[in-house]
Amino acid sequence: MIKINDKYFDTFIDKNRILSEVAQLATFLNSDYKSQEVIFISVLNGSFMFTSDLMKNIDLDCEVSFIKVKSYSGTSSTGDVNEIIGLTSSITNKHVVILEDIVDSGLTLDKIKKLITKENPKSLKTCALMFKPEAFKGEFKPEYIGFSIANEFVVGFGMDYNEKGRNLEDIYLLNKEANQVKTKSPSLVEIN
Repeated sequence: MIKINDKYFDTFIDKNRILSEVAQLATFLNSDYKSQEVIFISVLNGSFMFTSDLMKNIDLDCEVSFIKVKSYSGTSSTGDVNEIIGLTSSITNKHVVILEDIVDSGLTLDKIKKLITKENPKSLKTCALMFKPEAFKGEFKPEYIGFSIANEFVVGFGMDYNEKGRNLEDIYLLNKEANQVKTKSPSLVEIN
């Protein structure tokens, strides 16, 4: 168990399982885009670790670009999407793959896809490390999904709780019981 700010989390998916799934996603992308030029668009901040590890397994003629949007406050999505940093590469008539750390409501992804579609890409797909089908309300489900999970709050491997925990190698799940009791444990690691 770890504590980040005022919340307790348990290990959910360890780094070896994450890296194995990322390599599998890269295998699918390498096959589907063989002999094609691709622009990967990583959605910051959460996707930076996923993007880094995915790119280590990509064998394509590709570019990587970054955009930044925000739709979270604390442990829940606000539903409001504000573009902060936009694209710097031309994507007109190019294959584009959006890289997301996690897709839950899908509202952020919908906004991003609509903005990118205006630039006339040749194709547009999404690769998400994690997907929450129960929470999904969007129009555009990711075409490539690493892990489908319940509608629970997770942190680590780029994902955060109030900007903390992004650097964790494993993915952690919010422990609802411990957060009600505010348990102290000898194996507790605190991140403040």
